[in-house]
Order: sequence, then C-alpha cells, then structure tokens
Amino acid sequence: MIDRVATDLIVHRVLIVEDDRQEAEALQQLLVSKRFAPEIARDGGQAHSSFVMRLPDAVLLDLILPNGVSGFEVCERMKRENRNVPVIIVTAIDRDDARDLALRVGADAYVTKPFDPEALIAAMLEAAEKVWQRSHSDTDAPSTDKVRFPCPRCGKKLKVSVSHRGKTLNCPGCAYPALVPIG
Repeated sequence: MIDRVATDLIVHRVLIVEDDRQEAEALQQLLVSKRFAPEIARDGGQAHSSFVMRLPDAVLLDLILPNGVSGFEVCERMKRENRNVPVIIVTAIDRDDARDLALRVGADAYVTKPFDPEALIAAMLEAAEKVWQRSHSDTDAPSTDKVRFPCPRCGKKLKVSVSHRGKTLNCPGCAYPALVPIG
C-alpha cells in the first residue's frame, strides 16, 4: 500500500468523469472519506471545462459517456493539454483491446468495475507517483514534448511528438512501420 503522507503533495483535487449519478456520488463519497477533494463532471464537455479551469491532480474517467464523446477521446484531449495529470480509466469494459487503446491515448491506469475501493485508491496513487517520477526525470531530456527512438529495421534515429505514443508510423529512411514507444 502507498504511504498516504508521501502522496498528499501529489494528489488532492480529483476530477471524476462519470455520467451515472449513483456511481459518481459513490466515488465522490469514497474520495471524501480518504481526504481527497473530488469534483464531478457528467460528460466530455464538462470534463474538459473542469480540467482547463481547475486543473486536477488526478482524473477518474469512465469510458462510456453521453453526447457522442468517449472516454478515450476525453483522455487523449486531456493528455494533449497536460500530460502530467494522471488519468485513471474506471470502466465496466474488461477487454484487452480497450486496455490497449486506453494506453495508446495516454491513460496511466485501468480499473474495471466493480472494483475494490482500496484497490482503486492504490491504483490512483500509483499512477500519480509514476507520472510524477516521469515528469521529474524528463529534466535531462533536451525536449519533453518529443519522443526519441531508433527505427527497429534501419536504426535511423526518429523524433516525433508525444501525441504519437503507441501509434505506428512509417520510418522515413526505410518505410518500416515503427511503433512509437509509450513510455
């Protein structure tokens, strides 16, 4: 279990993106009982507004949202805005392809419903710690908005935007479809 004292400085304000009122309120009560300050957004539009206006320390995000915007799209948009806010997917979808897509759009953790409350809190704090470590280890890198990696076929050094993490791009040197590293 993660030491709560050590993570108090990392996570306090948590944005809950959940359209089901009962589930949102249950998450809110859980977080309040653990001394977090939760805020609820019911759809992608509210989530984006809350994220931009009051940057949270972490996001708990459902994948199935109303108004034609999925949690995958919300996650990708949030990560473009600020990749240093951990996004934890909390969903009833328990499929490998959904997990893979969540990682590709930038999710830092994936928890399926129904979940153990302590496991959810632990996953959120572990994701926050991972994001914090990553953001503070990037200080030696020449540019934190680029991913650098070699082409697996020809060895050419490639540099692409972080928005391409987890995607396949063709190497300009040999046209090999190279997978952009996630981490």
